[in-house]
Amino acid sequence: MDHIQTVFAERLAKYDISLTEQQLNQFEIYLRELVSWNEKMNLTGITEREQVYTKHFYDSVSLSFFLNMKEITTIADIGSGAGFPSIPLKICFPHLKVTIVDSLNKRIQFLNHLVEQLEFSDVQCIHGRAEDVARQFKYRDQFDLVTARAVARLAVLNEFCLPFVKVGGTFAAMKGTDLTDEIKEAARSFKELKGSVNRVEHFKLPVEDSDRHIVIVDKKGPTSAKYPRKAGTPLKSPLV
Repeated sequence: MDHIQTVFAERLAKYDISLTEQQLNQFEIYLRELVSWNEKMNLTGITEREQVYTKHFYDSVSLSFFLNMKEITTIADIGSGAGFPSIPLKICFPHLKVTIVDSLNKRIQFLNHLVEQLEFSDVQCIHGRAEDVARQFKYRDQFDLVTARAVARLAVLNEFCLPFVKVGGTFAAMKGTDLTDEIKEAARSFKELKGSVNRVEHFKLPVEDSDRHIVIVDKKGPTSAKYPRKAGTPLKSPLV
């Protein structure tokens, strides 16, 4: 274990997450594949090793500082890009059954390759728009936890994500900036999509001290048949 891995492991240990040698090795495989594939396609602007560990891996796992992952079985990651936050969470919590939805087939190809390299079971990567996938019976109102990291404003994100959450489940939106205005703007979409803000967690990333906010939303009832509207509509005319 080198310095970067040691610091990473120590930071997670503060939250009672202890990593085995195999898990640390999986993070290294992830880093290697991310950097290698990034030369062929745009997955991330961050490729320097220490930065990847802080801004991608630690930032992704931070969701577990505020939610008890032992109580969660199924997780859907909407607009996952290069696999954040679901793949780092799966490395740390191998029991999770993960479904990743992304609209870009190239990214899904990368994720399928990554899942193979990490020798994961119970990870499904779906190429499709969130609005279309959420209309399928097997994904609708199904997941304990649904998450999205820096994908869109909350009023839009709610329509992408809440239809996947089972009644009594949780939607967690991972954001950078302060969310007071976004939460107000999203009031109508919360109501329509049966979401209720439980709390907003705030923390700072180590080293660079940049702000992170996580909105924890409870799903109060099943999704109305009206939602999500057809692909592209939530972005064009959000529920505000």
